[in-house]
Amino acid sequence: MSRAESKAIGVLVMSYGTPESLDGVEAYYTHIRRGNPPSAQQLEDLTRRYRSIVGGVFPLRENTNGQAAALQRTLDERAGYGAYVCYQGLKHAAPYIEDGVAAMAADGIEEAIGIVLTPQYSAMSVGGYMKRAQEEAAKHGITLMDVQEYHLHPELIDALSRRVIEGLDRFGEKRSDTLVLFSAHSLPAKVLEMNDPYADQLLATSHAVAEAAGVENWQFTWQSAGQTGQPWLGPDILETLGRLSDEGVKSVLAAPVGFVSDHLEVLYDIDIEARKFAEERGIRLERIRMLNDDPQYMAALADSVIGMANGRAN
Repeated sequence: MSRAESKAIGVLVMSYGTPESLDGVEAYYTHIRRGNPPSAQQLEDLTRRYRSIVGGVFPLRENTNGQAAALQRTLDERAGYGAYVCYQGLKHAAPYIEDGVAAMAADGIEEAIGIVLTPQYSAMSVGGYMKRAQEEAAKHGITLMDVQEYHLHPELIDALSRRVIEGLDRFGEKRSDTLVLFSAHSLPAKVLEMNDPYADQLLATSHAVAEAAGVENWQFTWQSAGQTGQPWLGPDILETLGRLSDEGVKSVLAAPVGFVSDHLEVLYDIDIEARKFAEERGIRLERIRMLNDDPQYMAALADSVIGMANGRAN
């Protein structure tokens, strides 16, 4: 029997999604490409990246599952057991966003709140998740409210600033010379024509974290741009590291504040690709710990959900 009661509020916890195994990479990539199968070379490149990560694909999926479970526990502690019931909805893997909404409907949920595990809003990312969720909720007669952003929530900023301080401490006597390089997933450059808040919110998060951590030597860069043949927001992290090398920078702490868990864009794009690029240019590159199911991050999510339910977005 479901834990959902007639008065329970559903919480649709949305994220990008990742395949459950290497066998699922092709179907996952095909969904990302809107039903167009990748070429053999494209598939091999993505599969190689997954293989390069210690432990394979499974830890990535476990992180998402762990975040949804931790949010459920946090909501139970703050609002009482049964007040909120969490459901997962993934953009490119099962359970898809539509599956999560359908599961809520099957449990008799009539009111729900959608929240994406990305603190900063963009119409191209968070907005897209919300559109799919709203369309599916309407089919089932579910009233769905959206938490669109929480990029300056005090708990989030404090959790990130603690990680920056911890990361800088690893540099020892080189700490004061270390540059903190904040980053986030790039988007197509056309987003700038839409008056989209994504870039501004990322800079606001970075500034708030730097200020809380007492850091003055920091910059922001983009990473993980798609290969679509159109311009994406830049400069890319590799381009930035190349410039920093030319400027004589020897120590860099990567702080990917646009990401909230250990997944491909962190474990490969930063830990393997960017680190190798940096080392070849005489730069020591370290990275902050990711949030994953950190209690402060869960508190930021729970506060945002409860605040929305009470009629005040946080």
